[in-house]
Amino acid sequence: MLPYLKLVKFNNLVIIAIAQLCIKYGLFEPFNIAITLNGLGISILILATIFIAAAGNIIIEIYNQNSGENTNSLLYNSITEKSANRLFIIFNVLGVILGFYLSNLVGKSGFAALFIIVSGVFYIYASYLKEIIVVRNLVIAILAALSLLAVGLFDLLPAITPKNRASQIVIFSIILDYSIFTFIIVLLREVLKDCISINKDHNNGIRTIPIALGKERTIKVIGVLILIPMACVVYYIYSYLFTNTKAIIFVLLTIILPLLYFMIKSLSHHSEKQLITLSLLLKIVLITSSVSLLLYQFILL
Repeated sequence: MLPYLKLVKFNNLVIIAIAQLCIKYGLFEPFNIAITLNGLGISILILATIFIAAAGNIIIEIYNQNSGENTNSLLYNSITEKSANRLFIIFNVLGVILGFYLSNLVGKSGFAALFIIVSGVFYIYASYLKEIIVVRNLVIAILAALSLLAVGLFDLLPAITPKNRASQIVIFSIILDYSIFTFIIVLLREVLKDCISINKDHNNGIRTIPIALGKERTIKVIGVLILIPMACVVYYIYSYLFTNTKAIIFVLLTIILPLLYFMIKSLSHHSEKQLITLSLLLKIVLITSSVSLLLYQFILL
């Protein structure tokens, strides 16, 4: 079971589910926003998203193995490539079917194309795009941001009327802001992961940002660029949290402080173990930023 969970990157799938649930029950439910999806509907959306993401992780892993020196037919020493390909097809089909059903459920049949396109992008990424410098990082970051926007698209958009348009747009703008934050963090984390795998990528002839700029220089650039999401969070504290001390403390301790620590550490000498720790730190920030969505009901109500 463990190899299969590792194959689909189960931890990342859990983060996606947490983020979507926090949007649904942290932003929509407490403010009585006009919504389209009930409990079953949001469950279908989460499952469709997770199935597509799991399929994408599988095909990426298959191509990663086949591009390396070790091309035996085993993944994680216990899963055959044939089994992995079968799972890829199953998860893709389930994700697209659920996406098609959900799109018709909310009266927006055209939305089903989103799941088909994302599924196709994962395949193209694994087979081609991951070898193109910068693009490989951008694709993963965009797909991560889309997993948040999907909640707004399927739950808010179909419920918009002339009377509630203003309030719906405000809530959707918050989701958009969080999606942009997620995009930046995931993008920087993907570049950092390239720094960790620089030797493997070099041996496989894959051109990445660390290979082009140099590993140490790239890490320092990431450390400087982390100021962008930090500035965004500080702006949010000033705009929304300045009257709530507990919320400010939560955000400072769980988002700003880890990012500040990341920035300081990224400007010093780096071992592979340190880089793995910094990568994990950014993943934790993604989780805590999603959980922070639950704070709005205590701040604005």
